[in-house]
Amino acid sequence: MANALVSIQIIPKLANGGDTYPLVDEAIKIIAESGVQYEVHPLETTMEGDLSQIMSIIEKMNQRMIELGSISVISQVKIVYKPDGITMGSLTEKYR
Repeated sequence: MANALVSIQIIPKLANGGDTYPLVDEAIKIIAESGVQYEVHPLETTMEGDLSQIMSIIEKMNQRMIELGSISVISQVKIVYKPDGITMGSLTEKYR
């Protein structure tokens, strides 16, 4: 069972000030390929899973941004950690 929900907004910066949406798409691709449950929202993506695994995914996302030409990366992260288990649905079910 998942012990963490982690939302991330990744903000890559390109030297030429170019369009960063393709880089954000690549970051989301890393999440998708990881196998963790996730939801993409307009300003952030939320992942559900093991905290250490999710932190590793975030590290890979940042590294990939640099590989793609970003000169720096801001990662705004929110974490809910609950060792006995947590899901996105448990926090949002009353709204759906």
